[in-house]
Amino acid sequence: MTDVLAVTESRRGTLRDVSYEMITAGRGLADDLGGELHLLVINGDVGTFADELNREGVDAVHTVDAGEEFNHGVYTQAIEAAYGELSPTALLMPNTVNGLDYAPAVAGSLDLPLVTDVVGFDTEDGIEVTREQYGGKVETTYGIDADSYALTIRPAEWPQAEGTGDATVEAMDVEIDESRIGTTVNGFEEVAGGDVDITEADVLVSIGRGIEDEENLPLVEALADTLDATLSSSRPIVDNGWLPKNRQVGQSGKVVTPDVYIAIGISGAVQHVAGMKGSDTIIAINSDPNAPIFDLADYGIVDDLFEVVPELIEEFGGEAPEV
Repeated sequence: MTDVLAVTESRRGTLRDVSYEMITAGRGLADDLGGELHLLVINGDVGTFADELNREGVDAVHTVDAGEEFNHGVYTQAIEAAYGELSPTALLMPNTVNGLDYAPAVAGSLDLPLVTDVVGFDTEDGIEVTREQYGGKVETTYGIDADSYALTIRPAEWPQAEGTGDATVEAMDVEIDESRIGTTVNGFEEVAGGDVDITEADVLVSIGRGIEDEENLPLVEALADTLDATLSSSRPIVDNGWLPKNRQVGQSGKVVTPDVYIAIGISGAVQHVAGMKGSDTIIAINSDPNAPIFDLADYGIVDDLFEVVPELIEEFGGEAPEV
């Protein structure tokens, strides 16, 4: 009983990025334990999802055809059934809105210790997991004194699995007890007020306190337009009311993993870094050479953003506005 069972997640017919990240996390843990990695797909087009999740490192994909949308009662029963059949050492679930909905109920039903929002683990001396506290300023390690356990995995902490695997795919016949379903999903409605989803952007131009005044925003907006990028920000910009909440990157905003993240006038506080450190390439522009963002950046420019940004706009064929 040294296998790992990871529960994947989809929304509105699409697998979420965390599903591929959990393959990487689960494979690493399975290797440490000397076991196999099994994935569980519960809702949506489970056949197509199983094919998409058949990445390098996956030993088996188990599917439960349980409707199109997430339902707490269905998920808890499907996971309990899969756990009972496979008896894994580790049960991994995503630390998302849906995952945190069912994870405590599943752990309680299966009598498993549960650690949420895990950002790392070590099996050198038993199993130890790492979480962040105090806004990411402190990392805490917890030892789990149990033969089996449940963990929720923070999104964007592990890279997405790549490559093509040769996993076996198995449809599980789970009998759902309707009396245990206390809710009905009638539909899906987007939250009002969100003009863009920054989590889907390939390139983000993100602005912080260094912009100084709302009247200077057109400058970074022009850069974003020139690069065909999406504009985002750190929390102070949102707190000032200069950009809407859905543009905020960070611990109290959204976690993003773009191909390119351009941080302009952002110092690099841990709360902000928690939301963007999974970006493939990070470019920082800041006048302070000691700004923490440079510790994370792949490329850095130490200069006044009001001098640098107009030159970047012109270099890429745009026209910089006067501010």
